[in-house]
Amino acid sequence: MSMAGRDSCSVRLIRAPAQSPCPLLARNKTSIFQCAGAEDIGRGVLPCLAWTLVKNRLRWYALVFSDHIEQAKEHNMDNHFASLIAQINMLEIFKARQVVERELQKTYLTFYKRLSDELQAQVYVKHENHLPTNSFKVRGAVNFMAHIPAEAEEHGIVVATRGNHGLAVAWAAQAKGIFCNVVVPEHNNPELNKTILAYGAQLIEHGADFYEAQDYAEELAESAGYYYLRQGNEPHLINGIATMGLEIIEELPEVDVIVMPIGGGTGCAAIAKVIEGINPRVSLIGVQAERMPSFYQSWQKGEKVIVASADTVADGLAARSVFEVPYAMLRNSIANVVLLSEEELQQGVRLALQYTQNLAEVAGAAALAAAFKLRRELAGKTVVVVMTGGNLSVDRLAQIIAPA
Repeated sequence: MSMAGRDSCSVRLIRAPAQSPCPLLARNKTSIFQCAGAEDIGRGVLPCLAWTLVKNRLRWYALVFSDHIEQAKEHNMDNHFASLIAQINMLEIFKARQVVERELQKTYLTFYKRLSDELQAQVYVKHENHLPTNSFKVRGAVNFMAHIPAEAEEHGIVVATRGNHGLAVAWAAQAKGIFCNVVVPEHNNPELNKTILAYGAQLIEHGADFYEAQDYAEELAESAGYYYLRQGNEPHLINGIATMGLEIIEELPEVDVIVMPIGGGTGCAAIAKVIEGINPRVSLIGVQAERMPSFYQSWQKGEKVIVASADTVADGLAARSVFEVPYAMLRNSIANVVLLSEEELQQGVRLALQYTQNLAEVAGAAALAAAFKLRRELAGKTVVVVMTGGNLSVDRLAQIIAPA
């Protein structure tokens, strides 16, 4: 870039006075020359003045250049996520279905008459809790393993999780004979930890929450050469999960509303892509924990928000922020987001037992709890409630069903 080009940029960025494009010069120029009399010329003051001006100009250029670097980083990051989003499309979803159908049994919609009568709607439940590892996440894991990069197959992978993502990846990696490291927070659900180990993965406990576990997984990938499988921003995972949406619309083309929990956002974003591609008239309603309203706040503000850490009974909804790709896919495509209190979340587990005779984890039953909260809006409509998972510990179940 020419000097003239840099000066013209600097006026806009730094907002210097019109008579000088450089605020450092504008501030220092007068005081420097006022102290330089004719008698000082022989003592080398003018060379000092020249060097001072050069240093100030270099500092100013450094400020402008660093600003350009930050803008370039943001631009490159936007391009990176745009590239990932472009890889999530109906063609790839149909291709993923071929993979998923080879590995997994289809989960069918179940119509519950008593539940429908209670809500005065035609209510179907999509039982993703019936899949291996008891959650929808396994769809994405098997699709990823079908496209795994050669270096990941050779060196192994690492994931960070509080449960279902790690279970799914460990299960799929074992089937492919790929070494898998699963990083979980300390004091994670011990039953989930045992199941992860049973699937042949190496379990690593680190950090107080998912985000500290995630940071460690990234460090491990960098230092040991493992492939870090990011659950929210991996197109093959999302395309695989989107097969759930294909099954819903193919089996029930007259569906009006789909209700789906939002944690990191992959499941809801995957369904949104299918709705967009097949029937945009379907309304998608997300569900979050009142204590962890990360997507809800992002959706309201129009920018991705990180909420404060908080405890919630719904481990699968305990996300302080949604991932970048799901947020970008969901922000303009979701009809509503319902926030549930801790009691409402626990009530969802009881409703699942009462109306469907299914054991659902707290996050897995969140959509059902939301349907009861939205009964007026859903009345007279054809509704699909996604029961996303069934990995509930015995201790948590006892706490939920214990008499008050």
